[in-house]
Amino acid sequence: MNLHSNYIARYLFLVLFSLFVLPSTLLAQTGKGLDDKINEAVEPLTAFVESVVFFTVPITSEINVPFVLLLLLFGALFCTLYFGFPNLRYFRTSIDIVRGKYDDPDDVGEVSHFQALTAALSGTVGLGNIAGVAVAIGLGGPGATFWMILAGLFGMSSKFAECTLGVKYRDVDENGTVYGGPMYYLTKGLKDLGYEGFGRFLAIFFAIMCVGGSFGGGNMFQVNQAAAQVKSLLAIDSGAFGVVFGSIVAVFVGLGILGGIKRIANVTDKLVPFMVALYLLVSVVILVMFAEFIPSAFQAIWDGAFSGNSVAGGIIGVMIQGFRRAAFSNEAGVGSAAIAHSAVKTNDPASEGLVALLEPFIDTVVVCTMTALVLIITQGQMDIDAGLEGVDLTSAVWASALPGSQYILTLAVVLFAFSTMISWSY
Repeated sequence: MNLHSNYIARYLFLVLFSLFVLPSTLLAQTGKGLDDKINEAVEPLTAFVESVVFFTVPITSEINVPFVLLLLLFGALFCTLYFGFPNLRYFRTSIDIVRGKYDDPDDVGEVSHFQALTAALSGTVGLGNIAGVAVAIGLGGPGATFWMILAGLFGMSSKFAECTLGVKYRDVDENGTVYGGPMYYLTKGLKDLGYEGFGRFLAIFFAIMCVGGSFGGGNMFQVNQAAAQVKSLLAIDSGAFGVVFGSIVAVFVGLGILGGIKRIANVTDKLVPFMVALYLLVSVVILVMFAEFIPSAFQAIWDGAFSGNSVAGGIIGVMIQGFRRAAFSNEAGVGSAAIAHSAVKTNDPASEGLVALLEPFIDTVVVCTMTALVLIITQGQMDIDAGLEGVDLTSAVWASALPGSQYILTLAVVLFAFSTMISWSY
């Protein structure tokens, strides 16, 4: 039996174990749920990591802002000004590139521009668009939506810069397999500037942090929120459900990523358009039902963006909530998207940078804004439990506005989570 066969055999064993042995073992537990035990075990570690990675800078007496958020925001603003607003000037060109207008089948790479875009989008269009927006509005009010959109527009320039670098400094082996991302452009780019040692350190540091990010925002948050939605919808009362659900999802994620970026792209170029269209379709239906309240919703967003009277920290508090959710949702400036975009078939690095700038627009400006409008309008017109938050709040809003739509939302939640996990697993 060769190495490939051994690998498949081990994976099939994991599949069978996850589907049959593990669930039956967990469901037999009594007392405190396994989910609670896991949370208690890892909480000290996560608290320590959070204190290091997300150390805060005091802005006012009431507001502390994570330094990494300020770094992302000022980086996005710098890229926008330095490159002369590429998010606006090259938007039409970006669409033409995605449509294949400038494709050359002889270019080096593994996937098309469209496939690279959907593969990267699958890593950003996730539960942050559903649960995260609800959290932002809950903490920052409707005005947080304005700052979220603004951050998304500036984030388009960050994506342009990082994904251009990803293609420029990528490696391609003799088999045509592409390796790229911040690990490569930090090493090579800073070496060209005479800072080889520093670049190597940053590359290693990024790789370690990226692994952590894949476990946290890329996988655990996604499957946690998806499990919560399914559990709530089906009224399941089991402390082990989260682990069982996670094990099953892990199997399907494994099946999705076997074969590398080509396999992932073949999945995402069909899955991402479908799930985004499905989510937007239901959102549009709900908005049409409440069309008379749309102008007042935009007015609430505008007024709330520059007042923040009911939010801790006032206008600064509103801004921070919007910026935080945008950064978590579209990952502009984080560097993760450059890994997927590096595999594109092109000999012109900037062309993929232009494709990448569409990500924050689709993810934040379109999908997040639709979520925000539905939440703002329906919460103002219907009786929604004030104690709900995150995906539970979004689900309650959909169910109240359009009975039965919570089932579609659950499907969207699972698909969003699944697509994010397969992308981050790459």
